[in-house]
Amino acid sequence: MDKDKSKLIVLEDRVPKLKEQRKHKTNRRLIFYLSLFFILILFIVYSQSSLSNISKIEVIGNEYVGSKDVIKASNLTNKTSYWEVDKDQVSELVEKHPEIQTATIIKSFPNKVTIKVKEYERTAYVFSNGTYFPVNENGKVLKAIESSEMISSAPLLVEWNDPEAIQEMVQELAKTPVSLASSISEIYYMPTKAEPLQVEVFMNDGREVSAKIKNFSEKIVYYPAIVKELTPEQQGVIDLEGNSFTPYKKNEHKSGE
Repeated sequence: MDKDKSKLIVLEDRVPKLKEQRKHKTNRRLIFYLSLFFILILFIVYSQSSLSNISKIEVIGNEYVGSKDVIKASNLTNKTSYWEVDKDQVSELVEKHPEIQTATIIKSFPNKVTIKVKEYERTAYVFSNGTYFPVNENGKVLKAIESSEMISSAPLLVEWNDPEAIQEMVQELAKTPVSLASSISEIYYMPTKAEPLQVEVFMNDGREVSAKIKNFSEKIVYYPAIVKELTPEQQGVIDLEGNSFTPYKKNEHKSGE
């Protein structure tokens, strides 16, 4: 009997503790569900109100196209709901811009959107009637710009009036090593009956190159090797078709205007 009484007393001592533990457990559970409920309510209020509108639109990776133009192409505004932004759809809209090659949309909670773009390189500028027109690597002639807006060191195509010839020249420049393309100052289209694709190229080092549009990228790579055989004082015309050099006559020195 004493042993049974001892066990009964121990059990009676544990009952209040068990009740207290259950109470705490119940309270914790209640707090968890209440918190979850309020978070859900807050989320619904946030998503249905202007608080979920985009607060910041950032553009990165752009060099030629202004951030405002990229944002305009995306159709995103500060009135657009963060949750309504379809990344694939916005990418397609931005990529319709003639200077944008690819666009990636990054959403950062709670309401920031970043537009990461990759632009087509500008391979040339067409200079006509005092106006500069950029031409990108896919041959697209873009709207006119001011000379101060010319960012890249791409060659200047002076007074080219044949769109097809421009396209062919740009395609060749796109295949030309960047180091060589950037060393070209100006290119003049000089077609003749015998050679309708003839061009005269003026280099930054002061020399002149006679070449044809066709296979220009393959021929111009020999220019550095030819120049190595000349002294800085030897100025004249390098014929890429004949791999020859003709010095300027005395008191004669041509240069692109």
